[in-house]
Amino acid sequence: MSSVERGRPAPASARHGDSERPAQRCHSDSEAPTPPRHGPPPNESGEGHDGGGKPGDRTIAEALREGADVLAEAGVDYPRLESRLLLAHALGWTTEDLIRDLTVKVPPSDFAALVARRATREPLAFILGWREFWSLRFHVSPATLIPRPDSETVVEAALALCPDRGAPIRVLDLGTGTGCLLLAFLHERRGAFGVGIDRSEAAAHLARRNARDLGLAERSAFLCGDWVGAIDGRFELVLSNPPYIATAELAGLMPDVGWHEPRAALDGGNGGLTAYRAIIAGLPRLLRPAGAAVLEIGQGQSDAVGGIAAAAGFRAETRSDLSGTPRAMILHPSP
Repeated sequence: MSSVERGRPAPASARHGDSERPAQRCHSDSEAPTPPRHGPPPNESGEGHDGGGKPGDRTIAEALREGADVLAEAGVDYPRLESRLLLAHALGWTTEDLIRDLTVKVPPSDFAALVARRATREPLAFILGWREFWSLRFHVSPATLIPRPDSETVVEAALALCPDRGAPIRVLDLGTGTGCLLLAFLHERRGAFGVGIDRSEAAAHLARRNARDLGLAERSAFLCGDWVGAIDGRFELVLSNPPYIATAELAGLMPDVGWHEPRAALDGGNGGLTAYRAIIAGLPRLLRPAGAAVLEIGQGQSDAVGGIAAAAGFRAETRSDLSGTPRAMILHPSP
């Protein structure tokens, strides 16, 4: 079951075993590494203010403990860890800076305000402004889903289909969001060019920013449009992580997801299958004869999505995530 299906941040996944994957592990929303320090080192003088930026004499240890208490009361799963990440973010330090001397007084910051935001169950990634995926940093915003480790299974399956690192292949990503699937693939396949499409102009804009910051802007383009109807042309590879939560199940999502991530990126309609029907119906027009599609699927959806694919003339196979759940469906045109 994916973290979206559970409606809570998933524990960080270890590598899925792809030898091409960078060695650095992908982190969950509550285990995101702290960015490099931009501010001063910890104040060794003992002078400073508490985590909320008001005059006081709280030490780092005290501020962390108080932040964790607030988060725990709010039902956050990893309160001590997230308190540490939020304080490091507020101060512009690394977590190593924080633990170097826990008796150091906390300089002025907006730590208390950040904790208050997280206590409303606003996702940590939205507060930090970024999330790691495939050992790459992606900007995130409320316009998109937060990238999750489960989705790396789609990237792995796509890479296995295209073993030639320098092949000049064309890739289409439907419902691109942050662009994480497409950009992770392009990062590994230097000869590829990709197009990402999203219904949200804000999402397409964010994906362009991620492409630029990752040095992939010249090999990618991001458009605003409605699934397969937004583009003409044929591609060797089509990727998608479509909305797959059944409408009837949306109310049961945890607040971190249901209250803050975009409903349009979650709501898969009746049975969670609406987007799959639209995408698969368009694949014959979009795929080259030897092309393939890789779609992320939800728990228990492999038979239903496979049936839709078979009726459209595709043969399907699945690839499981680390929990053993079928997570990626690979579609090939039937001979």
